[in-house]
Formats: sequence, C-alpha cells, structure tokens
Amino acid sequence: MQDYRLKLILTLLSSIVFAFIFILLAFVTPVTKNQQYKAIKKPKSTLEKISHAAKN
Repeated sequence: MQDYRLKLILTLLSSIVFAFIFILLAFVTPVTKNQQYKAIKKPKSTLEKISHAAKN
C-alpha cells in the first residue's frame, strides 16, 4: 500500500513539474511574427491579381 501511494505521489509531482516547464516555455518564447519567414506567393489568375492589388 505504501509503495502504491509513493508511486502515485511521485507521478503527480513529476507531471506538475513537467507541465510547469511547458507553461514557462510558452511565456518565455517570443510571440512576435518574423517577417523574413513570410512566403510571398505570386498571383496566378486574374482574380488573384485583383485581390492582391486590392489588399495592397
């Protein structure tokens, strides 16, 4: 019985620590969008050219 309770407590503590690490990573990593990775797609059809011209 004691062994089962110890395993349960250790499992809960390790899962809390594991989740806490990922929560910290979510707040530490930058959220800003980097413009250099944005792929610019060339319009192919007439409707895409008109839509692209209207957006810009």
